[in-house]
Amino acid sequence: MSGSSSIKVHHIVRCLSGHYGEIAWWPGDTDEVMIGAILTQQTRWENVEHALRELKRRGLNTMLSLYSADSHEIEEAIRCTGFFRIKTQRLKSLATYMMKSHGSVDKMRQVPTEALRAGLLGVKGIGEETADSILCFGFLRDSFVIDAYTERIVRCSGVNDKRQELKSLFERVLPRDQKAYRQTHAHMVEYAKEFCGKKRCSECILVNLKG
Repeated sequence: MSGSSSIKVHHIVRCLSGHYGEIAWWPGDTDEVMIGAILTQQTRWENVEHALRELKRRGLNTMLSLYSADSHEIEEAIRCTGFFRIKTQRLKSLATYMMKSHGSVDKMRQVPTEALRAGLLGVKGIGEETADSILCFGFLRDSFVIDAYTERIVRCSGVNDKRQELKSLFERVLPRDQKAYRQTHAHMVEYAKEFCGKKRCSECILVNLKG
């Protein structure tokens, strides 16, 4: 983790904060964030929102309700997100972990961040991005989310640290302020969608960081 990388990440954070300001991002209670973190895998957020509304309509919008629900009913509710059978299995696995390891979402709040992260990573289908999304946005913990958008931006800005090192790099650069973690992730996603996804490279405000 070089000093040059830290300087570049600090510049990225500052530039994107100035570009977007404060963004309302991933509102909802802890249960909804946990469910959404699974549903958003390999699909658009619009599909996740539709599925969340359908789950709520069916009374399946909590970890407790998913734990006891019939898998077929969950599949029908989340079909629009794609890979709905796999995602149903993952939702059931997450709900089972919650019940058997903690007993409730409220009791999960009492678990230290590193221990809770390790537990989440032990759930089949939950990788680092999903676990950190749950921690950062669901439990408001200081656990920065590294996703494909963030990795793409930093690579184009000349930061070549390995992906597993990027999380600690951002956490070193950012202030110990949970809001800063959430806002920076939101800025990364919005910037990647606005510029990287549309190949607007010539307009990139971060291009000068490559040198």
